[in-house]
Parts: sequence; C-alpha cells; structure tokens
Amino acid sequence: MSASWVVPVARIRRLGRDDWELLRAVRLEMLADSPLAYLETLAAARRQTDTQWQERAAMMSGGTNITLLADGGADDPRIRGLMRVVLKESQNVEQPRRAMLLSVYVAPEYRGLGLAEELLEESCRAAQAELGAAVLELGVHEDNERAKAFYLRHGFGYTGGSRPFPQDRTNAHGTRKRELSMERELSPAGSRC
Repeated sequence: MSASWVVPVARIRRLGRDDWELLRAVRLEMLADSPLAYLETLAAARRQTDTQWQERAAMMSGGTNITLLADGGADDPRIRGLMRVVLKESQNVEQPRRAMLLSVYVAPEYRGLGLAEELLEESCRAAQAELGAAVLELGVHEDNERAKAFYLRHGFGYTGGSRPFPQDRTNAHGTRKRELSMERELSPAGSRC
C-alpha cells in the first residue's frame, strides 16, 4: 500500500491492562456505531462496572489475546481503531494453529484511509509470529458488504460455513441473518498479510 493512502496515525500499539477507560470508551462507540457487528449490546456494555472493564482490559491484553489499538500518540490517546486476535482453543496438533480476528473497528472519520489495512497487517503479523498461527479466521455479517469486500481484497475467502447471527432477529420471512465464516492462510514471515 502506498504511504499516501495511510491515515496519519501516530502509532499502533497494544492494549494494556491500564487502558480500561479507553477500552470502555471505544467499545461504547463501536456498539453505538455498528450494533449488529458485535455480540454485545450497547445497553449491556453500559451496565459494566469499572471493575468489569478493568478485568476485560486485563483479559484482552494477556495470554493468547492480542488487542491492537490505533491512536494519536501520547498527546491524543483517543482510539481510532481496534483489532483483536485470539488463538483458538482445542488445537488439533495435526492441523495448523488457528487464530480468530475479533472486535474489528475503525472510527467513521478514519474509514477508507488505510487504517484498517495497517491494523490488519499488524494483526496478521502478531497472529503468526506471537501466537504461532498459520490460519486467521473471522466471522462477518452477511449484509456487511464493505467488510466482506475488505477481507476479500486482503486474501480471505469464504469457508462455506455460517451460523445464525446472535444479535439479529428474525426477518419478515421468518429467517435469521447469518454470520459468514472467512479465513486466510498467513504469509511467511516478512511478507504482507
């Protein structure tokens, strides 16, 4: 990607356990902006206590969880984007290790400027280099055309799997919307995601 397309974000960094207030702010923003994109409601997130947000930040920043934040640096800590990579449990030793991409968000004013690409690139690198994953998978709402196009451009393909989308209600035809499964193999070290 050409540097001219990359949004001027001072840094992409790791979520730390002390970032719980920033995490709360961006999570509430995410849920208000895209209520069907996440498996939590805005009302449920608003009911969380400070202690619960602190525990969430600790969980999202340790073990087999890597949460990446894009912000404006020390002078502007507002989070512009977030992506989380988690190593999948129940790894079959005969199969390649798999990681999941979760909680993908870019603030509306930064969409289409290259920030999602930068976060995805770092997510792929971390999944492979730090979690030892060979495959990165995700779920995307069947009606989220922008996200589906983004993932297809970056080498993800449909697995053929899907499941009812938990936050979606039955439509007029009695069917529920689906979350589609996508995945991609992670490139060898040093190559782009």
